[in-house]
This record gives sequence, structure tokens and C-alpha cells, in this order.
Amino acid sequence: MKSLDDYICIVGGKPLKGTISVQGSKNAALPMMAASLLHRGVSVLKTCPRIADVFCMEKILQALGAATWWEDHDLYMDCTNADKEEIPEMYTGRMRSSVILLGAMLARNGKGTLGYPGGCVIGSRPIDLHFYALRQLGAVIQKDQVIQGTAPSGLWGNQILFPKRSVGATQQAILAAVLAKGNTIIKNSAREPEILWLCRYLKTMGAQIKGEGTDCIFIEGRDELGAGYMKIPPDRIVAGTYICAAAATRSEITLENVPEGELDAFLDVYCKMGGQYKGKSGKLIVNGQNIHCPVKLLKTDVYPGFPTDLQSQVMSVLTTVTGKSLIREQIFEDRYKAAGELVKMGAHINICGREAYIEGGYPLYGRQVTARELRGGAALVIAALCAKGTTKISGYSFISRGYENICQDLAGAGARISLGRATDSRGILEY
Repeated sequence: MKSLDDYICIVGGKPLKGTISVQGSKNAALPMMAASLLHRGVSVLKTCPRIADVFCMEKILQALGAATWWEDHDLYMDCTNADKEEIPEMYTGRMRSSVILLGAMLARNGKGTLGYPGGCVIGSRPIDLHFYALRQLGAVIQKDQVIQGTAPSGLWGNQILFPKRSVGATQQAILAAVLAKGNTIIKNSAREPEILWLCRYLKTMGAQIKGEGTDCIFIEGRDELGAGYMKIPPDRIVAGTYICAAAATRSEITLENVPEGELDAFLDVYCKMGGQYKGKSGKLIVNGQNIHCPVKLLKTDVYPGFPTDLQSQVMSVLTTVTGKSLIREQIFEDRYKAAGELVKMGAHINICGREAYIEGGYPLYGRQVTARELRGGAALVIAALCAKGTTKISGYSFISRGYENICQDLAGAGARISLGRATDSRGILEY
């Protein structure tokens, strides 16, 4: 188990070369774990990532009465007795996606109580759309020190029209509707791949769902669901992070277990910067040796637009490209926490509201920096790989929320990187 004091130490300036296998998707695994509450028996998630957020969700299931165990990377969840009605705030405060458990608890037992969700502080992340969806299905939601939900007459199918797309709220609606009485139509639903994978998992349990992957999902409620069984798909954000690492270091690497068709918007930007890639025998060979073009305007957007979860990593790459680039963050208004740390390393970045102005081409230098959220931490790793000298990145607990083996993966591709303890004063770097 990693300590909260763990840090990453990187000696930069070495190109990457080799093969990295992409881990299972965090954002797909977590809602599937919540969905497992809808079956009173054993469900299985194959190739599940062993990361902090998954372990936190596992603790939540255990707090509700579930028995869980691992066989290598396969997670088994026996939810036969998961009938407790309250999730302690010590868990919900650590992870935002914990809120989607409310819909599953209401569908299972008609009631549920949980603390307010936490996670990375990257801007306003209201959960009103979650409550709207549950209320449309007949739930009564009370908010005070905790969130309490009840369904006095059970959940009933209804039309849910979201005023804007929300991945979490769409997942919430789906989890509640699959066991509701009657039919539910979810309009203006999110289209992210994680929605599609959640629906596929629920279908293995016997759920009746149509339209997943579009902005209109139709659900025919069932009386009960069977066991779930799914191989977790590869993590598109982890794949994009490693492609950015190759781009920043002007390297060529091979990725195995790549999410097919889920990175199109990102790869389009990567190619505009001068990056190249090709698929071969189920692998993706990425060549960042010719990265040289700044990006006139990069706008994050809901899927299939450019993912906000890769914005910080691309920012690190753009600091290495001579010329002026502009990023406009349209999802979260406070997602530039890594920018100040990159400036410490020599980057020229100016933040103005939701826009980041980057004048690239200035050398980066190893410094002591701090990860303040998950994807910003990954961006600092990318910058450190191409910086001159040694970088020490504290705040590893944020990075471990989404990356299972970031040090081992990159070290296997030639990076001089290791995980250390803040209490270890020897200053030893192991490769």
C-alpha cells in the first residue's frame, strides 16, 4: 500500500522506447462496481485496475455489507448482504463518483444515505442534475449534513430531460431506472464511452437498455437483475497520457491494449502538433519525434469532443513546442492547477479565466513541484520526463487515484523514474 507521503522522482532528458500496456479504465470500473449492488449475488470485473479510487469504491461496498476479493486483476463482489443504508463520509469525501451509489441503493432497497462526494478540486462540480434525475423517478431527496434518499412508493419510469450533458448524472439515472417500474427515457444523455460500457455491463445482468452511445437512452425496467460479468476496457485517458509522454520527449513507443475509436479527438490534436501513429497487430505505435507545431486553439468539450481529462497533459507537451498555443477549458473552470507548477519548471504560461496562453519552446528544468489533482499530476510527470535535471513530484496520492503503475510503465520504456518516500532521506533513486 502506497503512503500518502510518497513522491515521484524523475531525472529528465532521456527519450522513451519500448512497449507499455494500458491498464483497465478507472471511469468504466467505478460505475460498474456501483451497478453490482443491483444483483444479490456475485458479480465479476475482469482486468480491473488496482488503483486508489477502485480500492475506495471497494471499501464502500464492504461498508454496505458486500464481500469482495481479488484474483490478480479480477475483482469479485458478493453483494448478497449489501443492505446497509449509509455510506460513511470518510469514503464519499475522497471520491466524487461515490454519489452514483445513491441511485443503486434506491433501486435496491428504496433508501440510502451518504456524505457529500469529494475528489479532485478542479472547479464547480454540482450534483443537482443527479438529484433531478432521481426525483423524476419518484425519489425524495433531502440535503443537510448528509444526503438522504428514499423512494416511498418505489422508483417509477419517467422522462428525464437533462438541461446539459453530465456523465455522472446520466450514470445515476441509468442505475436507478433499470429496476424502476415501467419505462424511462433519458434525453440529452452523455455519450462518453463510460456510459456505453456501463450499459453493456448492465445488459450482462439482464437490463433492457437501448440507445446507449447516443443522446437518447431508453430503459425498460426489470423486477430483478442477475450477476454481472465484464472485462474492463482499456483506459483512454491513461493511453492519452502515455502518448503525451512520447510527444514531450520526442520518442517512439508502442502501446498495447489501446481503446479503439475512443481517442479520435485527442489524436487529431496530436497529429496537428506533428505526431504520428499507426495501428499494427492490435497495437498502437506512436511517434512524437516530429512534434513541432503549436495549437492555435484547443477547446475541451463533452464526448466526442476533446476530453478535459487530457487537457493538462497536452499543456505540458505544448510548453516544449516553439510558438504560441491557446487552450480553452470549457468543462471545469479551475482545471489549470498544474500551470503554476509548470511555470516553476520554466514554462511560459499565462492563465486568464478559462483560457491558458502558452508560449512554448523555453527549456524546462527539474524542480520540486506538487500535484494538486489527478490529471495535473500526470502533466507534471510528462514535463519532468523532458526537463533538464531532477524533478521531485509530491502529492502522489492524487496520481495514484487513476494510474496503477505509472512509474513502472514509464521505467519499462526507459524513463529514469522511481517512487520514493518523504521519510526516506537517503535520496536514492532506483531504476
